Amino acid sequence: MKRNGMDRKPVKGENKFTQLQEQTGFLFHDEKLLKQAFTHSSYVNEHRRKPYEDNERLEFLGDAVLELTVSKYLFVKYPMMSEGELTKLRAAIVCEPSLVNFAHDVSFGNYIRLGKGEEMTGGRERPALLADVFEAFIGALYLDLGLDCVVQFLERVVFPKIDEGAFSHVMDYKSQLQELIQRDGTGALDYQILQEKGPAHNREFVSVVSLNQEELGTGMGRSKKEAEQRAAQCALSALKENNKESLK
Repeated sequence: MKRNGMDRKPVKGENKFTQLQEQTGFLFHDEKLLKQAFTHSSYVNEHRRKPYEDNERLEFLGDAVLELTVSKYLFVKYPMMSEGELTKLRAAIVCEPSLVNFAHDVSFGNYIRLGKGEEMTGGRERPALLADVFEAFIGALYLDLGLDCVVQFLERVVFPKIDEGAFSHVMDYKSQLQELIQRDGTGALDYQILQEKGPAHNREFVSVVSLNQEELGTGMGRSKKEAEQRAAQCALSALKENNKESLK
C-alpha cells in the first residue's frame, strides 16, 4: 500500500468514507462502525443533537485485536525467540510511534472527524489521536468483517515492515542472526563455548557461532550468554560486510 502520509488534508463530505473503503479495499456491511472509528470525542461534543459515538470503545477493542494478531504473527515467524524477546518486539510494533507511522502510511489522518477547536489546534497531526484512530479502525474491521480481514489488512500495512527489519533494533543479536539465516534457509546455527578463563569471581567466556560447521564469528563475555551475543554480533557484521562486497 502506498504511503500518502505527506498529504494529510481532510477529505470533505460523507463520500470520504466511500473513498476510504476503496483505499483500504474493505467494504463495510455497517458503515456506521467505520465512521465511528474515525470520530473523535471533540466532534461528538460539537454535535450533541445527533447520535454520534466517538471511537474510544473501538480503540479499546482494536488494541486487543492488534496485540493478538501481531502476537500470532511473531510466534509463527520466530520459532526460536523466547517469550521475553517476543514481548519486547511486539511492544515496539504496537507502541504509539509505530501506530502513528502505520496511520500515516494509509492516510488515516485525512478521514478523522474532529471538532473545530481540535482541528484548529492541529489535532489531525496529534500522535496519540492518530494511534487511537488506527486501533479503532482495527476494532471496527474486526467487528464488521472478522479476524481474517484484519490479518489481510495487517499483511499489507504492518507485517511487511516486520519482514523488512524495521523493528530489528529491539531484537538481540542472536535473534537477528537467526532471522537472517532462516530467511536464506541455509542451515542451523550452532553456538559453542571455546574457552573459560579467569577465577570464578571474574570468569570470562569465549564463544563461537558456526553455520554448517563454518565459523561465522567469535565473541567474549562475562557469561556464556553474553559471549554468545558477542559472537552473533560479530557474525552479523561479517555477513553484512560480505553482502556489501558482493553488491559492488
